[in-house]
Formats: sequence, structure tokens, C-alpha cells
Amino acid sequence: MTQLFAALRAALLFALLIAGSAGAQTETVDYTLWNEAAQEAEAAIESDETPTETLEELRSELAMFRDRLLSQQNAGDPRLATLQSQLDALGTPPEDGAEPDGLVQRRQELQRQIAQVREPLFRAEEAYNRANALIMAIDETIRSRETERLLQRNANPLDPRLWGPTITKMIVPFREIGMEVRENWNKPDVRQSVMDKLPATLLLIAVAFLFVFRAPTFIDRLGNWLRQKTRRGTGVWSVLLGLLRVAVPVCGAFFLFVVAINVSDLFSERSLSIVIALPAILFVVLFSRWLAAESFSSDDDVATFALSQKHRTEARYYVNSLSWLLALNAFVSYLVELGEWDIGVETVVGFVIHLLCGLILFRLGQILRKTGPQDGSGFDADDEGANLTFPSRLARLIGQAAMVVGVVGPLLSGIGYFNIAEAMIFPTIKTLGLFTILLIFQRLIRDVYHLITGKELDQSQSLLPVVSGSFLTLVALPVLALIWGARIADMTELWARFQAGFSFGETRISPTDFLTFAAVFMVGYVLTRLLQGGLRGSVLPKTRLDKGGQTAIVSGIGYTGVFLSAIIAITAAGIDLTALAFVAGALSVGIGFGLQNIVQNFVSGIILLIERPISEGDWIEVNGQHGTVRDISVRSTRIETFDRTEVIVPNADLVSNSVTNYTRGNTLGRLVVDVGVAYGTDTRKVEEVLYKIARNHEMVLMNPEPFVHFKGFGADSLDFDVRMILYDVTQILVVRTEVNHQIAEAFKKEGIEIPFAQRDIWLRNPEAIPGAYRAAPDTDPEEPQQ
Repeated sequence: MTQLFAALRAALLFALLIAGSAGAQTETVDYTLWNEAAQEAEAAIESDETPTETLEELRSELAMFRDRLLSQQNAGDPRLATLQSQLDALGTPPEDGAEPDGLVQRRQELQRQIAQVREPLFRAEEAYNRANALIMAIDETIRSRETERLLQRNANPLDPRLWGPTITKMIVPFREIGMEVRENWNKPDVRQSVMDKLPATLLLIAVAFLFVFRAPTFIDRLGNWLRQKTRRGTGVWSVLLGLLRVAVPVCGAFFLFVVAINVSDLFSERSLSIVIALPAILFVVLFSRWLAAESFSSDDDVATFALSQKHRTEARYYVNSLSWLLALNAFVSYLVELGEWDIGVETVVGFVIHLLCGLILFRLGQILRKTGPQDGSGFDADDEGANLTFPSRLARLIGQAAMVVGVVGPLLSGIGYFNIAEAMIFPTIKTLGLFTILLIFQRLIRDVYHLITGKELDQSQSLLPVVSGSFLTLVALPVLALIWGARIADMTELWARFQAGFSFGETRISPTDFLTFAAVFMVGYVLTRLLQGGLRGSVLPKTRLDKGGQTAIVSGIGYTGVFLSAIIAITAAGIDLTALAFVAGALSVGIGFGLQNIVQNFVSGIILLIERPISEGDWIEVNGQHGTVRDISVRSTRIETFDRTEVIVPNADLVSNSVTNYTRGNTLGRLVVDVGVAYGTDTRKVEEVLYKIARNHEMVLMNPEPFVHFKGFGADSLDFDVRMILYDVTQILVVRTEVNHQIAEAFKKEGIEIPFAQRDIWLRNPEAIPGAYRAAPDTDPEEPQQ
């Protein structure tokens, strides 16, 4: 039963370890007890006859001392920093030794106090290193013993001479239990006690049978009622009710059955130790049947493996068979642990179990390798190139591994390597179960999301599947390690190493420091964002600041808040960055060259936020690009062009180059419209028409009023332009188009001609052109050709 509850014990011990590490910060170390424990551990390591259980107990004791020593090192002594600062205030002693006597005595006194304060820390560090070395030695000893146990070769289970004695030894415990019950029944006092307790015993047995036969019906009714009350997400109730169908019979019926047997006084303590294992074994069977029903369900929406109906039905049968074999193997191991059966019986019976498990694993692996898309008829698609989800790929990989174990495991068991076969076959079965549990929990999370939000998780574009899958995988890793033979001490050792952190020079940085830094920084970051939100939404809109100024204030507070949060978090975590200063100084030169442009853009962004030559919403021109400023970040500015494309401009370009801001402060702007009229046109009349058009347009300011400029005499026309100041320069294209339309309509109405260029071409020597006469035979060659 040790394997059955390994994961539960690991979680409990892990929680106790965390709690103990938290409480160890206030406990002092008794070095007398520590030296005794260390000497006892050293003697146990040197002796080859020390039992493994004793080594595990000594290791746990050493680990407890090590946690206390580490806590003492991390806690330090607050007086040390004060004394060191006082010593630093005295300055460096002169090289010639010419220093006042009082100052020398003060320096010596401070050095003595510092050494006195550091002595417990040095002692704790020395004891910590000793404990760490002893723990590593114990772990090495236990691992070497486990390796020897795995490679040990037992009797050949295929030898027929072992079968008869094995069968005889298998019957002995149960025969003795029957004899004990018969002998107790023949005792008058026991018989009288049984008769007196018979009503209570029968009542408990009756209640147990009610749990077995009536509880599932009640649970089904409860499920139907819950489905009627909830319109969506009923997959949640399916999973929970399935667990109830497993837990209620086991926790109720079998518990009462064992209590009834205990009350009857017919069984001895030895018999009860065997009978009491039956509820746990049957729980394995029922739980495995539930896993099979959920994972290989006939309902496509419930099944977690993408298989055909035929293969799912076959897989359910094989998983149920494996559950009975797994329970039988646990019962055999339990009887061997109690001493009822010997290793010979375990070897022969175990080989039969290994052979059956191997056959089932091989076939189940073949089925899992077909996981993937299904064709239209409901059968597995044979296209190996089909798109597979990650669970399907992982299921195929596990199926392939199961096939290998199904062949190799029974072969090793058949030639006598029972322990290796045991360490391969049943961890593979448990890994399949763990993988199935993860898929069921992933589906449960999807159903809970559907129940709460009413939306399908797969269609919501949410990161919840990735986050939940990562979390479940992280939780499953320790369980997987325990399944494949890792000791609980190995898991606690990983936690201890994680808790110890790492040293950088004279600075030790522990995970507690990181957690403190992260917690304080997140609090500061959240407060900064809340302050920004309050200013942006409630305070700044009520001021006279323009939008650009409001953005600058909010951005400046954000950068300042993040910087202060980082400083406060470093201080609160107690991280000493002195040892990192030299490294940072050396790296700053190389980083400075590599990040020169980034730093330049960063500084330019700060300048833009302070001086505010441009703001969000401004129409600017930079590097030949026209557009509207949409966002000013610390490194670059995002501009949206009139073609609705985004241009990312480095802030350094906005500071060092010329930038035209068309809407800085206001949206006023000038529009110049060029127009030409034919020679001979009355210029005064043209001027009057143009003034009338400009003054009557609603977007044109009257102060300053429009101006018609007679530019001069062009090659083909009399040139004018109309200069107007617009209310909103962003509408310049609309106004230009409208004014051009009005000019064309007014000129047509007034009979004013808008000329177009005409050219007369004269050929000086037309006879020089080949074929000129053939092209124009009726033309007089003496006349010039036009």
C-alpha cells in the first residue's frame, strides 16, 4: 500500500516542509544536538549494515537542522550593517600608521565587535555545509542500494519446480484466517459476543449494501436535477458525479463493512490487517473504471481521446482489466510487506501479472497510436501527416512507449529480473492514468468556463487553456517523478536547494528575496497604474491642459512610479547590489555601445514628453511622411498616415531633425489655390470673382481676410492665386476641391476662359527626313511643313 499513497504522503510532507521552513526562521540551533546528530549520521554512513529506513530518518533529521541553519544565515544580524558603516566612516588607515590613539582604539573595537557578530554566522555556514555533505552522502548510499536491488536477479519463474510450493504458500494465509475465525466461533464467550453484536453488525452491513446499490441511483437523480437547473456546462456535473459514484461506495460501504467485521470480534489483528486493505484495492479498481469511462466514453463530447467508437470500447475493456491487475499486484506487494508471502511467491505470481499486463499494454499502445483525426465514417484516419493536437501527439508517444514496455517488461521478469520489470510495467500504467487525469481536468476547466461564461473556451481566443495546461503539467511533474521511483527526500531536496538560492561573490540571493521583490514591485506597479487611471479619467480632464500635456503627465508618472517601485522592491528584499556593481560597471561599457541608439531614443522620448513639441492627434511631417500622431512611447512615436498605414519613427529623429507640425496649438492653416486665365481677360473681373468665392466659403476666416494675388504674365496665361486661412487645416483637401469646382462654375458663367498650352512645330529642313515626300506627296517641297 506504500505505492498507493505515495503521492498523498509527498504532498503532505512537502507542505510540512514549507511550513517548517517558514517557522524555522525564529528557531535557534542547538549545536550540541546538531553535533550528536551529525556524528550519528557519519557512523551510519560508514556502516554497511545500517538499514535504509534508519538512513531515511537520519536524513530527515539532518534536513531539519539544515533548514534552521539556512534560516539563520539568511536572517543575519542587523548589527553587522551598523558596525560596518561605523567602521567605514573612520576611513582607510594611513599607510604610515600616523593615526591618533583614540581613532586606532575605536577602529580595533569596531573590528572586534564585527568579528564577534560574524562568528555565529560563520558557525552556521560551516554547520550548513557539513549537513549538506552528509545528506548528499546518505542520498548516494540509498541510490546505490536501490540500484543493486533493481539489478538483483531472483529465481526463474518459468521453473516448474517453483509452481507447486508457490500455490501452497499462497493458500496458507487465507487458510489460517479461516481457522482463526473457526476457533473464535468455537469459544463460548466470543460466540456470545458475536450474537450480542449481531444486530449492529447486520445493520452496518445493510447500510454498506445500500451505499453500494442505492447510492449510484441517487447520484444519477442528483445529476439529472443539476442538468435541469443549468442550461450549459453540464460536463462539470458529469465529472463530479462520476467521482461521487466512486467515492461514496468506497468511503461509505467498505468503511462500514470493515467496521462491521471489527465489531464482530471474529477476526484477529492479523486478519484485520489483511481485510482492511480491500477497500483501498477496490478503490483503485473503481477509480480506474471511472477514468476509462470518462476518457474513452462513447460520447464524442466527453471522450478525451480522439478515437473511433470501436477502439474506445476496446480501450475501456483493457483499462478495466489493467485496473484489476494493478490492484492484484498492490495486494501481493502488501502481503509480502506484511510477511505473509515470501519473495518466491511474489516472483512467480508477479510474472503472471507482468505477462498479462504486458499483453494489455501492447494492445493499448497500438490503440493510442491511432489517436488523431477521424474520417467521416467514425473510424481512425490513417493519414500520418494529418494535423494533430499536442495531446494527440503525446498520446501516440505514450502508446509507443507502452508497446515497448509491454514487450521488454515480461521478458525481463521471465529471466529473473523481477524488480526491473516491476519498475517498468506498473509506472507505465500509472503514467497512463496520470495522463488521463490531466486530460480530464483540462476538459473540466473547459466545462467550468462554459458554465460560468456561456461561451465555448475553444472559440473565445483565451489563454486559459495554455495557462491551465501549464499549471496542471507543473503540478503533475512531482507526481510523475514519484511514480518512476523518485524518493520523497529527492523532492524535498529540490525544494531545499531552491530555497537556498545561489551565491554571487559575498552576496546570497534566495527565492525569498525574489518573491519579496516581485510582491513589492507588483504592488508599486498596480498603485502606479491606478494613479495613472485616476489622473487620466477624473483629474486631468477637468484641468485646462491640452491632450498632449495630459498624456505627458500620465506617462511621466508611469515611468517614475515603475522606477521607484523597482528601487523600493530592491530595498525591501534586502538585495545587496554592491557585489554586482563592478560587474555592472564592466558590462556597461559594452552594453553602452550596443544600446546606444536605444538610449538615445529613450532620452529623446523623455524630451518629447517634457517639451511637448508634438502631441497625440497632431498633424506633422517628418522625413517626408505626413500623418497624425497616435502614440508617443519611451522609444518611438507611432504616426498614422493619410493612407491609413502606421509609421514607427524613432524619437531621436523627432528631436534632431526638422519636424513640421500643422496643428500645434490650433488647427488654423493657409490654403493657396492657383488659377490661370486667357490673355485678353479683364483681370479686375477675375479678381472680383475670386474674392467672392473665397469670402463666401464657410471654412475661410475673414480675419485675416482672403487675398487674391495677381502673380504675373505666364507663357500661356495670366496667373492668379487665392490665399485663404482655414478654420480647420485638416480639411484642406476638401476645401481645395470645393473652391476649384466653384471657380470652374463661376468662370464658365462669366465667360472667362481657362487656357491650356498650345505649341506650333516648324521643321527647318523637312527634306532631311527620309520618306518625307512619300508621306506627303501633294505638298510643295519649297513650302515648310507644319
